[in-house]
Amino acid sequence: MGRWEPGARERLVVAAVDLFTEQGYDATTVTQIAERAGVTKSTFFRHFPDKRELLVAGQETLSRLLSEGIADAPGDAGPLEAVAAGLRRASTAMGPMSRELAPRLKAAVAASTELQERDALKTVSLAAAMTAALLARGVPDPTAALAGELGVLAFKRGYAEWAEDDRGAEGELAGYTLAALDELRAATASLG
Repeated sequence: MGRWEPGARERLVVAAVDLFTEQGYDATTVTQIAERAGVTKSTFFRHFPDKRELLVAGQETLSRLLSEGIADAPGDAGPLEAVAAGLRRASTAMGPMSRELAPRLKAAVAASTELQERDALKTVSLAAAMTAALLARGVPDPTAALAGELGVLAFKRGYAEWAEDDRGAEGELAGYTLAALDELRAATASLG
């Protein structure tokens, strides 16, 4: 086994999701994940502090991309237009591997209370990143918080639809997340 094999991080994520789906989160060990990925246990720990962190492997990148997209939105963009820019930017990080893993990841999370809690923390973190980026643009606090929450909801809804769509690579994630944001925008208008 190579010490720094390319793609080790991705192989670890795939191996973990497969094992969590096959035998459950609690029954899966770090050793099993490393063996399935074709790496050593020490390589696992170079990439992840524990097996829970595998399921949020791209969270920092996703938060950064959402924030950068919001920050780079045109100066006259409203809060939801800035969120849309963040969703567009973040969608670039989600490729075929993300789409392929989505159904298995969803099943693994649904089967484990610990993973459901970790997923909830991820959601809170993404909303906080978007809210902070909106606040940095001068958006007032309640508006920034609401727009950040709507952005996360749009991302989650769009991602779920994208992952379940059988059109293959034809549909890009950005289209799904932006459509979900438009639906949520329309829904908020009907709350009045």
